[in-house]
Amino acid sequence: MSKKILILAGDCAEDYEVKVPQQSLQMLGFEVHITAPQKQAGDMLQLVVHDFTGLDTYIELTGDRIGVDVALDGLKAADYAGLVIPGGRAPEYVRLSEKAVALVKDFFAEGKPVAAVCHGVQLLAAADVMRGKETTSYPACSPECRIAGATWQDKPVVVSGNLVTAQAWPNHPEWLRAFADLLGVKINI
Repeated sequence: MSKKILILAGDCAEDYEVKVPQQSLQMLGFEVHITAPQKQAGDMLQLVVHDFTGLDTYIELTGDRIGVDVALDGLKAADYAGLVIPGGRAPEYVRLSEKAVALVKDFFAEGKPVAAVCHGVQLLAAADVMRGKETTSYPACSPECRIAGATWQDKPVVVSGNLVTAQAWPNHPEWLRAFADLLGVKINI
């Protein structure tokens, strides 16, 4: 099995949902590649941070910039041990990329571990890979999960076969531990 993980992101992906998985998986010994539609290796992504300030929904603040490691063109699920799909606003337009959707489908066809958080389920719904799965997501995305044929659960983290989903970045410890388990990594503490 490959020791590489792919993070499929885009501009306005949630900062914590890109960088924390990237660094955590690197700490576990994986080589982590970041890709995005319409970006080439060396291009930069603008990440965002979502915060709650007493409004009915979140506000968006400017986050860090992060480099793209590999272009989406030519990527194959067979070359990676697993896939991470961060949330933020990126999934709403990443799902419009036929290549991104096809790549997500390939990860599922090969039964590879996939970790999606927050709005990342929008890309899973577009790829039609959630049918029959149990999922969670940012609660505002629960209708999309249900429409895509998943059983949405109001839980911080849900594992269903090769898929682990989380509601948002505060769930990273449980979500990333579950993803590590799916990848076959044993963490003994």
